[in-house]
Amino acid sequence: MPKRVVVTGGGIVSVLGSGWKEVLESLRAGKNFVRVMDEWEKYQPMNTRLAAPVDFAAPDLPRKKLRGMGRVCLLALVATDQALKLAGLAEKGEAVAQTANLPDGRCGVAYGSSMGSIDSLLDFYSMLMLNTTLKMGATTYVRAMPQTCAANIEVYYGLTGRLITTNTACTSGSMAIGQAYELIQQGKQDIMIAGGAEELTAADAAVFDTLFAASTKNDTPECTPAAYDKNRDGLVVGEGAGTLILEEYEHAKNRGAAIYAELVGFGSNSDGTHITQPNRVTMGASLSLALADAGIKSDSIGYVNTHGTATKAGDIAETWATHDVFKRPIPVSTLKNYTGHTLGACGAIEAWVSINMMNHGWFCPNINLQNPDPQCAPLDYIMGDGREINTGYIMSNNFAFGGINTSLIFKKV
Repeated sequence: MPKRVVVTGGGIVSVLGSGWKEVLESLRAGKNFVRVMDEWEKYQPMNTRLAAPVDFAAPDLPRKKLRGMGRVCLLALVATDQALKLAGLAEKGEAVAQTANLPDGRCGVAYGSSMGSIDSLLDFYSMLMLNTTLKMGATTYVRAMPQTCAANIEVYYGLTGRLITTNTACTSGSMAIGQAYELIQQGKQDIMIAGGAEELTAADAAVFDTLFAASTKNDTPECTPAAYDKNRDGLVVGEGAGTLILEEYEHAKNRGAAIYAELVGFGSNSDGTHITQPNRVTMGASLSLALADAGIKSDSIGYVNTHGTATKAGDIAETWATHDVFKRPIPVSTLKNYTGHTLGACGAIEAWVSINMMNHGWFCPNINLQNPDPQCAPLDYIMGDGREINTGYIMSNNFAFGGINTSLIFKKV
């Protein structure tokens, strides 16, 4: 029999805030956190000047603890610290706990980001452009490497369990949660630290700008992104980190841990058709895989947290994939209209916020959605002041470049 997997802690670093009370206030305010990046004017001919940066300062820790961490890893560390403290696995008195009460060899890390810290990558490029290695140091690669978050978290807490790095762009966080869930299900770990992070860089905005997928509403940042609106014009990049503490149910029960939700379903597949164009059929198949894994019918799900990037093709494909599976106007909303697209972090941030909304019985609206696009599927797009919904199951979906699709299902405890 597969082991049961529960969520015993969570933490985020986000423009919404960190603790649930702060996040809830931000969501109820009904405003986004996008601003104009005047410092990006130098990048020509890039059209977008919009982003959602986090007001974040590095924690006050000994240099030897932080020297191998760039901004993306520091974001991940702070989110993980919050999660461990909420789970009762780290001391709450410390600014950022330097130790945690985790089982030797039975606690692992699954964590991802789209890339390492861009500043360290630039140090490598300077060698190739300027023919000098003066900017490179002993930790340059450690900060730049794709597995920087997972590896640094493992070393910071002295963990000796499994390490999984999920560098799958916009599904990095959700893929980490799903793969961690499967390890615990199989009895190979008791606890997994799982999540994703992303630091803001103009290069991320440029990626989508060159694909004509970035919003250029530079004069009205408060109105964009606007997922599912017929006048949407693309996504806005953001940053942040999210961490869940996943634990085998009996292990959590035996130590008296609080349980915030049970993770009951995970579905993932790939499109096999195009690197950047979404595929409605395979996107929907990933949702069906999650439902089959959970052993429930689609009627049991009361809310779907959508990927909702506000790109033309992405919104249309996702909504119809969702409708294909649910065959009804299921309530949906996206956090990206508030936070921007946090890329490798979004799957973990959205999962944790969705769990809290389920427990609170209130789900956020799609802000900036004024006129639903008739080309999108006829779903129940939550608008106005949000929606009170009492449901025992929610789904959180994410999709990424490379045709990578993920779906997570959480059950209320």
